[in-house]
Amino acid sequence: MELKQQSLGQIAIIGNGSWGTALAKILTDNGNQLDWWVRNEAAVEYINRRGHNPNYLTAVHFASNSIRPSISLAEVLDRATTLVFAVPSAFAQQVIESIPSEKWQHKQIISAIKGILPESNLLLNDYLTQNVGYDLNKYVAITGPCHAEEVADERLSYLTFSGLNDKWTAQVAQAFSCDYINTTSNHDIWGAQFAAVLKNVYAIGAGMAHGLGYGDNFLSVYITNCYREMYQYLVAHFNKVHPSNIQPDFHTSAYLGDLLVTGYSLHSRNRAFGTMLGKGYSVKSAILEMNMVAEGYYASRGMQSISRNYVIDIPLATCIYEVLWEGIEPEDAFRQIEKMLS
Repeated sequence: MELKQQSLGQIAIIGNGSWGTALAKILTDNGNQLDWWVRNEAAVEYINRRGHNPNYLTAVHFASNSIRPSISLAEVLDRATTLVFAVPSAFAQQVIESIPSEKWQHKQIISAIKGILPESNLLLNDYLTQNVGYDLNKYVAITGPCHAEEVADERLSYLTFSGLNDKWTAQVAQAFSCDYINTTSNHDIWGAQFAAVLKNVYAIGAGMAHGLGYGDNFLSVYITNCYREMYQYLVAHFNKVHPSNIQPDFHTSAYLGDLLVTGYSLHSRNRAFGTMLGKGYSVKSAILEMNMVAEGYYASRGMQSISRNYVIDIPLATCIYEVLWEGIEPEDAFRQIEKMLS
């Protein structure tokens, strides 16, 4: 089938998990026709035949002429001018390095990753500029608060778009706006993404607290302190790593709103992962039980490396890291967390 060009050029979704599927729904509902990189031939055949992703958000239906799925990343990149990158952060660097760097250099990239690349401990935009020679003015990051499951149900949701090129960022935001998606745009490319990384770590802690039997009163104080720690980290990060006139835009929903929904919602895979740990699952068992990646698991290790490298204290996130990577029992970690809260 022949796909027509859109205002963003030919768009391709890279990644077919639940978030990639939700974004594909938004874009096709807005009349866009997409290329879609899908990991296996069986899923490609199923999407072509049935109009559904067989593994994620299976209730979402795509019209037969709206999606062109393919297992060939090279072919998808050759056709596309704009890429919506929705591969989990744990696998993003592997995907990028599987294709010659020049294939990425001239693409307009919209990042839907809510994590850092674990091999390099970098945000996607920083990895691309350092290793691919990418022009950051062509990059936009999507943050929430927004769950894929509520997008599938067309329940009103909010997306924040952050980029250095204000005109391009606004254009991208408009492309995703529809009856059930409200969009805003800003210049806060690093802050919004690091907030998205940290909120996943804190959400694992919220799940642990729930699994351990702490109540709503405790959780509200825990989330308040997490937000304070996020604020302090970002201020220090901007001063030490990205000193510029671009400052965190703390008044947007991408900060507190995304932290709240990820820490409290039953849709949150990070919270669900933490709940299993609080109820006694080992880290390995909880990972095997999940059929989706909990971004906060890898993010916790990456944020520890970054915080140590730049001497920025994140004690609450450190307690979560110690459970996930150093074998500390959740009960012991939360006895320490209790002493930190105010």
